[in-house]
Formats: sequence, structure tokens, C-alpha cells
Amino acid sequence: MRQGFLTARPHAIASAVAALALFAALGQWPYGYYTVLRFIVCGAGGYTAFVLYGWGRIGLAWLFGFIAVLFNPVVPIHLSRELWQPIDALCGVLLLVVVVTVKKPSPRRDT
Repeated sequence: MRQGFLTARPHAIASAVAALALFAALGQWPYGYYTVLRFIVCGAGGYTAFVLYGWGRIGLAWLFGFIAVLFNPVVPIHLSRELWQPIDALCGVLLLVVVVTVKKPSPRRDT
């Protein structure tokens, strides 16, 4: 049976929104944008890690868990803009890659 896109990829919307927000962060924004960005990326990273862990994709779950910690708004990590820009771009790419390439495993049929 074929699964729908969002059924097979429940993390897709959160990850795509976070990726777009990260790419937008490469521009000039008021400081408040970057605070909101932390909430968005932390939430999307944590949710994606949760979904991937449930599917047994432990390595990827750790990676997105790390992204959630890196962008956490409670205990923020303060880096210069020059360091944040490549991190934002890399995390945005990773979030888009996981939307396109990772989907729910098909149930196994034991015959």
C-alpha cells in the first residue's frame, strides 16, 4: 500500500519551515528574528529526532537532537554572525535533505 507524503514523512512540514527560516537568517534581520529562529529550529530538530528515533534511525536522531540543542532558546549558545551563517546554511540543507530522503519504513511482511 502506498503512503501519502505526509503520512510517510510526518516531520516534513516542521523541517521545511525550519530550513526556510534558516536560509532567511542569512540576510539582515533584527535580533528578535534570531530569537524566534531558535524556537523554530529547536522544535523542528527535536521533533525530527523524535520521529527518526521511533523509526530506528538512531544516528540521524542524534544528529537532529544535536541541532535542537545547538539552537535551544533556553540556554543559548552565543557565536559570532560569521560562525552562525555557515551553521545556519548547513542545518538548513540537512533539514531539507531529511525531508526529501527519509520516510517511514514500510511494514515488513513475513511470509
